[in-house]
Amino acid sequence: MYRWILIQIASILVAIIIGIIIMGEVLTGPASTAVGVLVPDFPVDSVQIPTNQNHKVHGWLARGIRGHGAVVLVHSIRSNRLEMLGRARFLNEQGYSVLLIDLQAHGETPGKRITFGVRESKDVKAAVDYLRDNFPGERIAAIGVTLGAAAITLADPPLKLNTIVLESLHPTFEEAVENRLKLHLGQFGIWLKPFLLSYLSLLLDLSTDQLNPIDRISNLNTPILLISGTHDRHTTQSEAQRLFDAALQPKELWIIPGAGHYNMHTYNSRSYEERVSSFLSKYLLQ
Repeated sequence: MYRWILIQIASILVAIIIGIIIMGEVLTGPASTAVGVLVPDFPVDSVQIPTNQNHKVHGWLARGIRGHGAVVLVHSIRSNRLEMLGRARFLNEQGYSVLLIDLQAHGETPGKRITFGVRESKDVKAAVDYLRDNFPGERIAAIGVTLGAAAITLADPPLKLNTIVLESLHPTFEEAVENRLKLHLGQFGIWLKPFLLSYLSLLLDLSTDQLNPIDRISNLNTPILLISGTHDRHTTQSEAQRLFDAALQPKELWIIPGAGHYNMHTYNSRSYEERVSSFLSKYLLQ
């Protein structure tokens, strides 16, 4: 009987270890996609932007009207620049130059691991520098969704931008992991959290303390629009409020009724375009 209990305990521990390893691979493994074979329904140039990480950031550039500013669009986790096409289209129609990029380990940009915004922030910096070099004198904004928002916020030193839109951004990496574990595994997921966090830290050779946007958002000395949804269970309204409280003025918080975690533009495109256009025009149009 005692031996049988030990076998059962050992089996459970092995299953947990295997599960954590699988989750780590799923969360950090590359999400490569041949994006470039698709052609948007508005004019774009394919670009490859050098970085200091020995790879090139792949993207599309849609040229706008001089003096209207430029916007870099940064997609969510395990996605790519295609996710941002709707935003790019309406922004370009309003005269903005728009740069859509694939973050490292996403789309066509090479990378071994997804690092939840830390190394991806260098791709965003390269994109911002590219816009500054190619559109001298233009004001520049960035719009980021989940991972993209984290990459914008975690950049060190802070990105030199004229305004920022952050969608569905988590305040801390620990809360992001806990919310997702609870969604998929219930209360049992909370028990797994410290083990998964430790494994992710080991896998990425990063401290999880480096992955907390709330610790960096007050360094963004630029106007910020934070967007979240009332039905977002990955990042709650109270978490969005904490990020908003930590940010510097000028700032706005827009909680969209009924919206969940992903793609606020798809959920309510008319309201999204009106609100984002109004916000960007304050700080980009010259």
